[in-house]
Amino acid sequence: MQDKDTTKSTFDQLFEPIFNEQFSKQIESTGDDKYVKKLKTSQLIAILAQAQLEKHHGLRDISNGLNKSDFSHAVGLESISASQISRRLRDLKTKTVQALFKSSIIDVGKKTGFQTIRQQLGRLSLIDSSTIILCLSKYPWAQFRKTKGGVKLHLRLCFENEALPDEAVITPAKPSDKTQMDALVVEEEDVLNVFDRGYLDYKKFDTYCKNGTRFVTRLKSNAIYEVVANNPVDPSTPIKKDQVVYLGAGNNRMKHLLRLIETEDTHGKRVIIVTNDFNLNALEIGDIYRHRWQIELFFKWIKQHLHIKHLYGTSQQAVENQIFIALITYCLLVLLKLQTGYNGRLLDIKRLLDACLYEPFANFIKKLYRDPQRTSRGRRSIDHEAIYQETVRQVMVGEADHLYTLTFDLI
Repeated sequence: MQDKDTTKSTFDQLFEPIFNEQFSKQIESTGDDKYVKKLKTSQLIAILAQAQLEKHHGLRDISNGLNKSDFSHAVGLESISASQISRRLRDLKTKTVQALFKSSIIDVGKKTGFQTIRQQLGRLSLIDSSTIILCLSKYPWAQFRKTKGGVKLHLRLCFENEALPDEAVITPAKPSDKTQMDALVVEEEDVLNVFDRGYLDYKKFDTYCKNGTRFVTRLKSNAIYEVVANNPVDPSTPIKKDQVVYLGAGNNRMKHLLRLIETEDTHGKRVIIVTNDFNLNALEIGDIYRHRWQIELFFKWIKQHLHIKHLYGTSQQAVENQIFIALITYCLLVLLKLQTGYNGRLLDIKRLLDACLYEPFANFIKKLYRDPQRTSRGRRSIDHEAIYQETVRQVMVGEADHLYTLTFDLI
């Protein structure tokens, strides 16, 4: 890394939250760098994070990136072969990268605090998973279907102004989503867990009701339930039903009561929501479930902008390490945005990093807040129908002589 006594570059500022004394002690305790002579763990994470930001397609692209003197000087490596990167990515303990991800989460939590949401609705935890399809012949350990493989990223997000990853579990794609409920559902009283129909488990729901764990989820259209009471609804709202019900039947019948709320989405399609929260009103519950869409946007963002659909290793450990490094990179971008106080899109931060990553951090901030240089109001739309009608009028009243000149510009 660059000498910390010199003016910090944007690169140094980006990676400063993780390349600190605490991280060094953690690496020393795990022994990950004990016999490593050239490519240290901090350097490996830095070059892989940079590769994801720049969307490198392979290990050779990453290796060739060190030919750029700025990058080479920032990382502290003159060169490294693609095979060395591959071995380090494969052999690095996933627990080490997970611990670094946890550290990044803590740093983001300290910066945000989730105060706004806690004051309004309590803390929202959005839970879902996303599958990354893989070639089965290259990743036989990740069998998903007969002809394809895949890994699944199970994720819990805390939602404020940004979607912030809070917990992550990576598994082969075949196990169902609800197998990871114990790892993702938060049992704290001020947390409201929001998840979709893939996590329906009536026995778990009974346990959550008994323990005071709050949740909101969507019910399948063919679900069986018994209505105990009907609560009044406001006909001016999208809420169609607000009922107290028992879910299931026979041996699968729940022991605890739930609220069933029927609402409509933006297309007028019926959505049935169940929750064990009897304090929030039905409209608030509907709005909370709509927040679940933020986790879908998060998955789309990291797949599109951090390039996790293209993997640099074929072993299970290499794949998991790369995905965790992508999550770490996202947290670093959020921390950089919080540090600069920028209120725009996170994508603006990412794009500006591509242009001035190795410039002084002061230059990065200056460019981030620079007023747009474009003064044009854009291409003006032309109302062709109005022009035609005006031309017809001029011809009818005898005012069309100017149409036969070569210097008149009607537009």
